Amino acid sequence: MKKILVVDDEKDIVELIEYNLKKEGFSVIQAYDGESAVALAKKQKPDLLILDLMLPRMNGIDVCKAIRGNPATADLPIIMLTAKADELDKVLGLEIGADDYITKPFSVKELVARVRSILRRMQDVEKKTGNEEFEYKDMKINYASCLVQISGKPVTLSPTELKLLFFLSRNRGRVYSRNQILDHVWGDDTFITDRAVDVHIRRLRSQIEKDMENPQYILTVRGFGYKFADKK
Repeated sequence: MKKILVVDDEKDIVELIEYNLKKEGFSVIQAYDGESAVALAKKQKPDLLILDLMLPRMNGIDVCKAIRGNPATADLPIIMLTAKADELDKVLGLEIGADDYITKPFSVKELVARVRSILRRMQDVEKKTGNEEFEYKDMKINYASCLVQISGKPVTLSPTELKLLFFLSRNRGRVYSRNQILDHVWGDDTFITDRAVDVHIRRLRSQIEKDMENPQYILTVRGFGYKFADKK
């Protein structure tokens, strides 16, 4: 049974989400402030975090940063809840490591669908593919163990970032549009826009590139989309 950590300072919202997730066969852990969320994520090891942006004691952005900055929780999938419809808040959430976002007021059915979509995406990343490995310049990927190394040092990526890197590296040299990347990486349960692809690419580059202004792995093909660099 997959375990979901739900964090919101509004008890009614937590109980509503909990009720609907339990109906779908999930177990649920509750938290009502940011500090408790960080502690529970480390202690309970949930499979996914639903995180409100506006929280007491520690806001959602700082919680997300803390989660991503701790090796014990760095790969925890995160859906961020926000009462703000501002595009900047959505982009900021994705840039600091959220896998998806949903704006209040939201449809509970849609939220549950997003939970299932992200967990499926994570399972896709974790599927064993033998001992297949990939090396290019200073990067080394082991697809079976989901291990990514740059210059011999492990790099921690979210499930979405891993699947994005795996997809592009497996199709090295081929250019994909944003919509094609959405189809291949996010699949049919796509709730985000192609604008979010740019944000995830930027987030991925920040983890693997020495110089984001002159990337050597994930390249932009102006007017078309993105590709993994051809081997030289």
